[in-house]
Amino acid sequence: MTLDDLRVFVAVCRAGSLSAVARELDCTQSAVSQRVKRLEREAGMSLLERQPRGVVPTHAGHVLLDAASNSIDGLDQAMHRLVDLANGDCGSVRVTTGGTTVRHFMSDAIVTFRRRYPKVSLEFRTETSSRNCFDALTSGNLDLAWVTIRGGAPPRTSAGGTPSIEQRPVVDLPWVLAIRADDPLAARARIGTADLSGISLIRLPRNSTSGAHLDTALAELGVRSSSDTSVADWDTALLLAELGLGHAVVPVMPGWRVPGQGTGRAPGDGALRLVPIPDLPPLSVGWAVRRWDALSPLARAFADIVARSCGGEAWATP
Repeated sequence: MTLDDLRVFVAVCRAGSLSAVARELDCTQSAVSQRVKRLEREAGMSLLERQPRGVVPTHAGHVLLDAASNSIDGLDQAMHRLVDLANGDCGSVRVTTGGTTVRHFMSDAIVTFRRRYPKVSLEFRTETSSRNCFDALTSGNLDLAWVTIRGGAPPRTSAGGTPSIEQRPVVDLPWVLAIRADDPLAARARIGTADLSGISLIRLPRNSTSGAHLDTALAELGVRSSSDTSVADWDTALLLAELGLGHAVVPVMPGWRVPGQGTGRAPGDGALRLVPIPDLPPLSVGWAVRRWDALSPLARAFADIVARSCGGEAWATP
């Protein structure tokens, strides 16, 4: 039994004629009959009943017809979708991100992608940390995860020991101290490690990847700071700093204006100052995927557009 045998059988049942199908397929009626007989031999019973004006399926033929029709129609639809995906005409791109990623890293890219691929569905699943994004990527039906890159760490592996996650950095984010404009440190051109000692910082939870990165960097520089406030994301840390409730060491998001680091918009509309901390190693962020070479053309195109919009390096897109 082959897929072509089933296609011919379904066509014969729908046309009610062997000869009509033979003409449609540009073959002999005998060739069509041989395909039907091959199915009957495997089924062990007759599938077609001859009548004066053609053929109709037997009871067994109806059973096979119903099953084969659904399967063939579904397969044909799937093949059409695959062609559409290859051509970029439709389909979906599924992304898992942290709570503020879309606004800070993807807003312009989403507009560009939507204009280029208007029929493609963009689906976002929000997670509270890069660790959760990794877990969602490995266990869910997702294409891409925007994460804090785990510098120096080996690729995450599956239970069988084979690599299950590939990470590709897109952009390195320098660190700044976010403080109110009327704070004595706001007039500084830069913040040194000595300035951070003894400061009470607004921090991310210690189990977050970026929070752990910052803790490690501060420890390696010998900085001892305290914290009596913990937040779930950097935007909340900025808000609390703007309200004068503490100082926040945060990574510079794309488009922010930082003295000596290009142009952009300063968060807080002038109420907040971002002072560079050049001694801290930058925070690397980018894409994580299960297998880069297995990504659909649409998912790869979206990843590239985001990378370009962040000023990072894009990868070859089919």
